[in-house]
Amino acid sequence: MKYLVLGIVMIGLSSFTIMTPEVKYTKVETVSTNMQTSPGEKLIAKSDCVGCHKLDKKLIGPSYLEIANKYPANEKTVSYLSDKIIKGGSGVWGTIPMGAHASMKKDEAKTIVQYIMSLKK
Repeated sequence: MKYLVLGIVMIGLSSFTIMTPEVKYTKVETVSTNMQTSPGEKLIAKSDCVGCHKLDKKLIGPSYLEIANKYPANEKTVSYLSDKIIKGGSGVWGTIPMGAHASMKKDEAKTIVQYIMSLKK
């Protein structure tokens, strides 16, 4: 009889336990944008340009926006700035020289400059 009462009490007590709701985890999908990275942006990202230049803030050198707004958007500017990237230089933006990028191909430098000039406001 003692075991019967104990069994009934246990069943009764277990019916009052708090049931936690089942937690389901769902996979979060990343949102992709339709914005494409330009070839010039890709070349910049792979180079050491990001160590001295930013899109909209002066770092060691001028921002890309400052460069775009300083020069006219034409083929002469693209050629001039491409040569500056490859050969390096100083004096235009201050006393800190830009190092040469002698291993960069002329068409890569032009692609970078064309991207920078596309930022012109």
